[in-house]
Amino acid sequence: MSEARVRGLVLGAALGDAAGVVRGRWPAEGPLRVGVSTQLAAFTVEGAIRASVRLDHKGICHPPSVIWHAYCRWAYLQGIEPERVSERWTHGSDSDWPRGWLARVPALRERRGSAPATVAALTGLRQGTPTKPVNGSRGAHALTRGLAFGLLHRLFGPNACDTLIRETAALTHGAPEAQDAALGGAGLVSHCLATDDPFRAWTASGPGEDHPIDALVRSLPMPHSAGPDTVLALLKALGAVPDHGQLAWIAPDATGSSALLGALYVVSRFPGRDTVDAALRFAAGAPDGNSVASTAGALLGAAHGVDALPVELLSRLELAWVLDTLARDLLQQFTDSPGGSEYVPARDPHWWDRYPGL
Repeated sequence: MSEARVRGLVLGAALGDAAGVVRGRWPAEGPLRVGVSTQLAAFTVEGAIRASVRLDHKGICHPPSVIWHAYCRWAYLQGIEPERVSERWTHGSDSDWPRGWLARVPALRERRGSAPATVAALTGLRQGTPTKPVNGSRGAHALTRGLAFGLLHRLFGPNACDTLIRETAALTHGAPEAQDAALGGAGLVSHCLATDDPFRAWTASGPGEDHPIDALVRSLPMPHSAGPDTVLALLKALGAVPDHGQLAWIAPDATGSSALLGALYVVSRFPGRDTVDAALRFAAGAPDGNSVASTAGALLGAAHGVDALPVELLSRLELAWVLDTLARDLLQQFTDSPGGSEYVPARDPHWWDRYPGL
């Protein structure tokens, strides 16, 4: 698995989120701030690493619950019911909580937009499941925060990962549509991580071919009661120019399915590694520009690698070092287990301190 593509996946999603924050109009100077979906994505990745570390050392783990713990740490840093959240995990006896290095990153304490479904679930201190949902939210954060699960999907396959992805989405988003979008996004990222120039190959595929991206599109709710053939014809129109009206039509709201369809429209019009900046600026003009641009950035980064991301923008991106470190560590943990296990000594003696499997 190419480290450059994994880094591109995580940093591309954040750069797209930052494009959405400024609606595609990059400021001439200064840092590029990310939105709340990038903060949640950071804690999702960190939670997934900690779940794997716990499984290595304890032999038992329910990864979505560990990721829920990560979201609770984010809530505490954000000042969302801090006393109740802390009491829930420490019972008043652990002055060291929250642990882990992300808790010491100042930018993760700053408000970066709203996440209504996530905050509502965290405020209620009740994690949802697919069979016992906490709400009926179809929102895009279930998708955007979990795009890095595409790496696990690529490494271990859908049979090993689908339950994790669906249950993680269901922690805060109860609608099956939101969970389906999270699954579809991970599968799409997995395809991008392993395929050279995936978007040109997809748009050039004929109507009778069984292309995996076509199958994904057909599985999603269609906008405005359009049929999937109509949507696919729009997405795969060879030589078509980007059109903001078409983007708004195909991605009309802030749901996960809209974010996926909108991102596919963007990458169909900007498929190459040399047009990432233009793609993100265009994507940010969608009705929910943050989620569409974040998803498109993840897909383009996974397809072309971190070197395809504009260095003049990446060098100004808030949390870039944090996210790059998380991307590298995610790949390391799931391919090399630097922290060792119950029976194997750690190659990195500080790994447990960075990612305590508690």
